[in-house]
Amino acid sequence: MDLELLVYSLDLVSTFAFALVGARVAANKGLDYGGILLIAAIASISGGTLRNIFMGQQPPWIQHPWLFFPIIAAVVITIAIGKKQEVGRFALSLDTLGLAVATVSSAQFALTHDAPVLAALVLAIVGAVSGGLFRDILCQVQPVLLHRETVGTSAVAGAMFYVAMTSLGINEAVTALVSGVAVVAVREISIKFNWNLPKAISGEKS
Repeated sequence: MDLELLVYSLDLVSTFAFALVGARVAANKGLDYGGILLIAAIASISGGTLRNIFMGQQPPWIQHPWLFFPIIAAVVITIAIGKKQEVGRFALSLDTLGLAVATVSSAQFALTHDAPVLAALVLAIVGAVSGGLFRDILCQVQPVLLHRETVGTSAVAGAMFYVAMTSLGINEAVTALVSGVAVVAVREISIKFNWNLPKAISGEKS
């Protein structure tokens, strides 16, 4: 498969994944169709938007309007299902894949536009986790980023791998693959074993 086609395909998958989880959270909170669409869009494109704006670039959805198609598809699927249900394991797996793609693509974007190493790390994390954070805040649920599933830690791990391997001159495809696997591994293991970062005050309910 052509590398550019693969990148576009992964962008579609990650956008769909973030939108699907966003739409499900919004539907579970009882939002109307417009609200579901808004949350799905915010969850899926706000991270890349912030990343690009910080780098003085146009948001990705202006450059690539086709990114709206997976968002609409996710909303249609959510509305068609209708009933309230928890975010399933399949959707979580897609969301994890989206997190990996967003982390790698954001780190790559930052370094390609000559961002310093520390800035590239920060932008990779911003691009990966901002959408989920905004989703939860707008839906008035406790942000997953701040209390479970080590979403932020997963993004940090992937970003560090990408920046370090790029600095060492390792092949770009290998770097992207290893960094993405690092994101998936950290999050999947944390979900499976219910691992979280330590809390300042123990014994309180999440």
